[in-house]
Amino acid sequence: MKEYVLSVPDMSCNHCKMRISNALKELGVEDFSVDLDSKTVRVKTEDLEKIKAKLAEIDYPVAEVKEV
Repeated sequence: MKEYVLSVPDMSCNHCKMRISNALKELGVEDFSVDLDSKTVRVKTEDLEKIKAKLAEIDYPVAEVKEV
Protein backbone atom coordinates (compact mmCIF):
# COMPACT_ATOMS: atom_id res chain seq x y z
CA MET A 1 0.00 0.00 0.00
CA LYS A 2 1.31 3.44 -0.92
CA GLU A 3 1.15 6.53 1.26
CA TYR A 4 0.31 9.95 -0.14
CA VAL A 5 -0.03 13.52 1.08
CA LEU A 6 -2.84 15.31 -0.73
CA SER A 7 -3.06 19.09 -0.78
CA VAL A 8 -6.69 20.19 -0.35
CA PRO A 9 -6.65 24.02 -0.43
CA ASP A 10 -10.44 24.41 -0.13
CA MET A 11 -10.43 22.89 3.37
CA SER A 12 -10.92 25.76 5.81
CA CYS A 13 -12.71 24.62 8.98
CA ASN A 14 -13.52 21.67 11.22
CA HIS A 15 -16.70 21.02 9.24
CA CYS A 16 -14.54 20.56 6.13
CA LYS A 17 -12.28 18.20 8.06
CA MET A 18 -15.29 16.17 9.22
CA ARG A 19 -16.78 15.93 5.70
CA ILE A 20 -13.46 14.73 4.29
CA SER A 21 -13.02 12.19 7.10
CA ASN A 22 -16.55 10.86 6.61
CA ALA A 23 -16.05 10.57 2.84
CA LEU A 24 -12.84 8.56 3.32
CA LYS A 25 -14.58 6.28 5.83
CA GLU A 26 -17.39 5.72 3.31
CA LEU A 27 -14.78 4.47 0.86
CA GLY A 28 -13.47 2.06 3.49
CA VAL A 29 -10.19 3.93 3.97
CA GLU A 30 -8.92 3.23 7.49
CA ASP A 31 -5.41 4.69 7.52
CA PHE A 32 -5.64 8.45 7.03
CA SER A 33 -5.25 11.76 8.81
CA VAL A 34 -6.65 15.18 7.98
CA ASP A 35 -4.58 18.22 8.95
CA LEU A 36 -6.56 21.44 8.83
CA ASP A 37 -3.57 23.71 9.53
CA SER A 38 -1.58 22.50 6.52
CA LYS A 39 -4.72 21.74 4.46
CA THR A 40 -3.47 18.23 3.74
CA VAL A 41 -4.76 14.69 3.90
CA ARG A 42 -2.29 11.87 4.51
CA VAL A 43 -3.66 8.56 3.29
CA LYS A 44 -2.53 4.99 2.62
CA THR A 45 -4.29 3.46 -0.37
CA GLU A 46 -3.94 1.36 -3.49
CA ASP A 47 -6.58 3.42 -5.34
CA LEU A 48 -5.60 7.09 -5.25
CA GLU A 49 -7.90 8.00 -8.15
CA LYS A 50 -10.96 6.76 -6.25
CA ILE A 51 -10.04 9.00 -3.30
CA LYS A 52 -9.38 12.02 -5.51
CA ALA A 53 -12.72 11.49 -7.28
CA LYS A 54 -14.61 11.24 -3.97
CA LEU A 55 -13.03 14.42 -2.62
CA ALA A 56 -13.85 16.28 -5.83
CA GLU A 57 -17.43 14.97 -5.60
CA ILE A 58 -17.85 16.61 -2.18
CA ASP A 59 -16.26 19.88 -3.40
CA TYR A 60 -12.74 19.38 -2.01
CA PRO A 61 -10.62 18.85 -5.12
CA VAL A 62 -7.04 17.71 -4.63
CA ALA A 63 -4.56 20.34 -5.88
CA GLU A 64 -1.35 18.37 -5.46
CA VAL A 65 -0.23 14.84 -4.59
CA LYS A 66 3.07 13.78 -3.07
CA GLU A 67 4.02 10.15 -2.55
CA VAL A 68 5.81 9.57 0.76
